[in-house]
Amino acid sequence: QVQLVESGGGSVPTGGSTRLSCVGPGRMFMTYSMGWFRQAPGKEREFLGGINRSGGGTTYADSVKGRFIVSKNNAGNTMYLQMNSVQPEDTATYYCAARLGGLHMRDGSAYRYWGQGTQVTVSS
Repeated sequence: QVQLVESGGGSVPTGGSTRLSCVGPGRMFMTYSMGWFRQAPGKEREFLGGINRSGGGTTYADSVKGRFIVSKNNAGNTMYLQMNSVQPEDTATYYCAARLGGLHMRDGSAYRYWGQGTQVTVSS
């Protein structure tokens, strides 16, 4: 069983920044494409951004484009979500996910492995 572990959540002031991390085993991210999702209470899960296996391609949801950045390290075991200019509507539980294949997807059902989630609360 592959385990993904998110960290870096917490309380962030409106307009502030924070960085989430997602750690996987070995050099997992050299084989899998990755995505970041979030879910707020009473709302559906939302795709935020993803990165291809090669690291050469990223896409973002309109809601976070220009504010959030997805990246991964050269060791192939950690993915990041840099969150800038956060707003109260960014308050949610954030999840990383992995799918076997070269391209990431916006559909969460395409992902096989998920982390346990990390809570981000933006204070107004």
